[in-house]
Amino acid sequence: MIEVTALNWPAVIAGTIAAFLLGMIWFSSMLFGKAWSTGSHNIEPPASPPVAAMVVQFAGTFALALVIGLTETYQAIGAALAAIIATALLVAGMDLFSQKTGKATLVDAGYIVAAGVLMIAAQALL
Repeated sequence: MIEVTALNWPAVIAGTIAAFLLGMIWFSSMLFGKAWSTGSHNIEPPASPPVAAMVVQFAGTFALALVIGLTETYQAIGAALAAIIATALLVAGMDLFSQKTGKATLVDAGYIVAAGVLMIAAQALL
């Protein structure tokens, strides 16, 4: 049985927030936003923030941070790495199916890997 009280909740929360903020920068014009937009059928940023998308993204980010927290608690960090790689590959597969370019696919999958690294770092540091 999993005891949620054994989790390093500050690290789960910090990892969630750090990864979510990374996404805001990652997909902005400061980093990979232009290559991602061009490779994603020229998606243009909406006039106002897409609230539903942001809520779903935050929930997914929290879920991955929770998985990583669980694997750290039970000393199974290899499972966290497998979850990160599996998620990145699933995203890449969906991108390729929707005919995004290789660059856009690397941006999407790369974000998953970078977010996972931040979440693992939060577990190690907090």
